[in-house]
Amino acid sequence: MRVDPPRDPNYHFTTDMTNQAIAWVDAQQSLTPNRPFFMYFAPGATHAPHHVPQEWIEKYRGKFDQGWDKLREETLARQIAMGIVPPTTKLTPRPAEIPAWDSFNADQKRLMARQMETYAGFAEHTDHEIGRLVDAIGAMGELDNTLFIYIAGDNGASAEGGPEGSFNEALGLNGVDATTAMQLSHLDEWGGPATYPHYAVGWAHAGNTPFQWTKQVASHFGGTRNAMVMSWPARIKPDGRVRAQFHHVIDVAPTVLEAAGIPEPKSVDGIAQTPMDGVSMLYAAADASAKDRRTTQYFEMFGNRAIYHDGWTAVARHSIPWVLIPQLPPLAQDRWELYDVTKDFSQAKDLAKAQPERLADLKKLFDSEAVRNHVFPIDDRRVERFSAEVAGRPDLVGARTSMTLYQGMTGISENAFLDLKAKSHAISADIEIPAGGGEGVIIAQAGRFGGWSLYMKDGHLRHVYNFAGLERYVASSKDALAPGKHTVRYEFARDPQAEGAGAQNTGGISRLFVDGALVGQSRVDRTMPFVLSIDEGIDVGRDGETPVSGDYKERDNAFNGRIAKVTVSRPSGAAVAGADGSKESH
Repeated sequence: MRVDPPRDPNYHFTTDMTNQAIAWVDAQQSLTPNRPFFMYFAPGATHAPHHVPQEWIEKYRGKFDQGWDKLREETLARQIAMGIVPPTTKLTPRPAEIPAWDSFNADQKRLMARQMETYAGFAEHTDHEIGRLVDAIGAMGELDNTLFIYIAGDNGASAEGGPEGSFNEALGLNGVDATTAMQLSHLDEWGGPATYPHYAVGWAHAGNTPFQWTKQVASHFGGTRNAMVMSWPARIKPDGRVRAQFHHVIDVAPTVLEAAGIPEPKSVDGIAQTPMDGVSMLYAAADASAKDRRTTQYFEMFGNRAIYHDGWTAVARHSIPWVLIPQLPPLAQDRWELYDVTKDFSQAKDLAKAQPERLADLKKLFDSEAVRNHVFPIDDRRVERFSAEVAGRPDLVGARTSMTLYQGMTGISENAFLDLKAKSHAISADIEIPAGGGEGVIIAQAGRFGGWSLYMKDGHLRHVYNFAGLERYVASSKDALAPGKHTVRYEFARDPQAEGAGAQNTGGISRLFVDGALVGQSRVDRTMPFVLSIDEGIDVGRDGETPVSGDYKERDNAFNGRIAKVTVSRPSGAAVAGADGSKESH
């Protein structure tokens, strides 16, 4: 369900989410104090975009000027001193694909230091808000008898920011590199609403100290291993010992069920349930030396894969998150590594050559676990999988080539909408313009960091294509539209040579029609091929969240007339290359 946030310039979702969570548990305890409660609290932080109030960023000013290579050394030293990792833990080397901090110039270092300052402020802000929730549960007298499971992380720190980070994560998702000059122009607003920022991959690697690699690289612990804290004062007595038993996130549900004394459901509404693979972790809370009860676990993402079994891991890295190449080597050519993680916490010493038989056995075990869990066939495509059509999976739109929408339909997900990205298409709307002239948005997709909008400005019909916040291509009618009923139409004709699978960042011609007559056109030099926005959808009659165009205000942009219907279609036939048009650059 879409919720419009309050019009508060200091609004932050994590704070709002915490307020709502506290209000909910307060109400639950007030109305049914004798009943237990369950809460799944999953903030968007610290997932990209890294947005946090400026005062939290300022707390870390200058704290990361030493760079990510030195930060990894400092972090491991603290981890050992605090007893979080074994004292024999080795710092794994930085992969050659991740640049050394000292390879950058002063401007690049200044930019990337700000990225990590922002992230650190974001992380502390998140901890602060979760602390408020814990304090609220304590204030109502329920903390001692509450099982609190805190997982710090999201499959490892994320590397989609690439070598130098990005002021707009959508750039990397569409195969566009962000230059240093481009980034520095956003330095003073980094972490605010005018950016959609992600940090450089070196910071992600440092965030996964002491492990190799990052999120998406599910072969190594840097892409899978997270810290977890479990608290239940009434049942779990602290003994100062870190638990080392191997567990997976699928073990959380069985843990909660055991704590609540509820059996695993065998049937729900008459439908037999697939048995849970997870095992409860409460035994480890009771005994730090207890033998592991999860002995085997497979991992796979984008072809990066691993198997854990009885203290050993066999791993094969296949792809790299920020390196988008058209064709990866065959999976069969991947090199497998072998680690004894009972003695080598960070996977620093590869034993594949020393123990080939053990490695072969573990590879066979991966295959059997992959078959059992429907991992095969492995799909190593990445951004292409955003598109159901390209990925070859079913979606809500199916084989349809047109959709009709109505005024007031808002927040439609990109995945539930006709895919227009880098394709010839048309948008036709039956509208009624009030006396005084038309103003506002007829239909829009996504927002400030990439998208398109068909709207009216000072009575003129306009269309803007926003290429990742870098360029805006505008087509406009020469004359204002008279009050009354009209059929307005936008057509995008993609360049003929660009039509077909695999073409990226290609352009075409935008044309505007009013009641069948051509009233304006422009050239669109390039389009976004894979994703317009992960967060913002399609709105009819307004442009919600961030605005696609600077021609209208954020949120205050509703169409002032009536929209009978809007039909979006992908017509058949060749695209048309045409004359030059206007281009608004930013």
